[in-house]
Amino acid sequence: MSSTRSLWLDEALAEETDPPLALEGDTKADVCIVGGGFTGLWTVIAIKTLRPATDVVLLEADLCGSGASGRNGGFMLTWAAKFLTLVKMVGGQDARRIIEMGESSVPEVGRFCTEHGIDAHFRRDGWLWTASNPEQVGSWRSTQEALERYGLPLFQPLSPEEVQQRSGSRRQLAGTLLPNAATIHPARLARGLKRVAISKGVRIYEKSPMTKLVRGAAPQVVTPRGTVRPERVGLAMNAWSGLIPELAPLMVVVGSDIVATAPCPEILAKSELRNGIAISDSRLFTNYYRSTLDGRMVFGKGGGAFAFGRKLGNLYEGPSPFRDQVRQTMEWFYPELRQVPDAKSWSGPIDRTMTGLPLFGHLAGQPNIAYAFGYSGNGVGPSHLGGRILASLSLGLDDDYARLPLVDYKAERFPPEPFRYVGARVIRAALARKEAAEDAGRAPARLDVALAALMPGGLVPVKTKDGSQ
Repeated sequence: MSSTRSLWLDEALAEETDPPLALEGDTKADVCIVGGGFTGLWTVIAIKTLRPATDVVLLEADLCGSGASGRNGGFMLTWAAKFLTLVKMVGGQDARRIIEMGESSVPEVGRFCTEHGIDAHFRRDGWLWTASNPEQVGSWRSTQEALERYGLPLFQPLSPEEVQQRSGSRRQLAGTLLPNAATIHPARLARGLKRVAISKGVRIYEKSPMTKLVRGAAPQVVTPRGTVRPERVGLAMNAWSGLIPELAPLMVVVGSDIVATAPCPEILAKSELRNGIAISDSRLFTNYYRSTLDGRMVFGKGGGAFAFGRKLGNLYEGPSPFRDQVRQTMEWFYPELRQVPDAKSWSGPIDRTMTGLPLFGHLAGQPNIAYAFGYSGNGVGPSHLGGRILASLSLGLDDDYARLPLVDYKAERFPPEPFRYVGARVIRAALARKEAAEDAGRAPARLDVALAALMPGGLVPVKTKDGSQ
């Protein structure tokens, strides 16, 4: 197996025999999509569904699914937990409409996989949003109540006993269930989407990174060995969107780190983890985990390495540098897993925005160059809707998707470097100390509480006027 990729990618790529096709020479196209992750792949499939005659080229720097799309925990969630943020951004009625559109993505992806024979291990067993220390209890309450006020009873309250039974851990003190959520094998989904896109006539070139974007009425996308001359361009680069100067200030890239154990189905069965439920707690840099079809525990933790500046380099490649911390946290939740060895660890980049929601729009003065990025750690499900939005923007359509208030939203900017990087590290350290104190039942230091409160709004739970979350 590869020592530099995720376990998901190792497994998915082991089933393939065809070598990647790189772009050689110059070519024309109606639309060029840059980025072969979930957003880019859903975009090109949507374009060919809307307008089958469109000549579409997709460029991927490495392999389709090799970025965050093939490294995440495989949680297919919706935007339900971000409802209060959406209300602040676009108002209640538009927020409700966006939530309803996003809620349809989970079953639609399941149907798509069945229709096209994609064995992505799709299991629609819900998402458990939990509290793993007393300070987190009720973190979901204001969101759940707001959704219900708008006629969206999406969450199912659970007793503490039910939470512990479904999660298999006595560390989980309380929680609520979002039934409309799933877990998947993310790399199998990405590689399956690539296959479907090619079958629809999309020309996909891997190992073809964009080295230059020529703007203007006749844009060009330049790669090391070729150039695409399209009429319109769609940028679906996610964490690598920082390479575009005007997009870089709108995001910060932080790592999320994962450990996958060796198969241990008997141990997981004793913990009641027999299905595909997704579980995460309410801390800022969340602990998230799920079981797999072959009986592994896949356990992740946010808040890893912060990127400095616009270039990620090899920061998120290879085994996770935070493996020991992730492993220790996993064993805190599940002491019975101490005897189970790792199969692999890895990292992935998360492109976080100020709101925690993705941004869609056009580069300034370039109605023929659209973008989508910033899923902030929740892109597996929302990228389905995001791809449909980017398809409309990339085709120049004036439809319901192109007119959503998320499009061309005037987002807040992060501070410039080096203040962004230094500040992020200081605040992360304070937050870690604060949450460690809460886990131990101690009052956190006032300075740590004050510093943690400086985290941008998209990175913290939205609080109501009475101070509850």
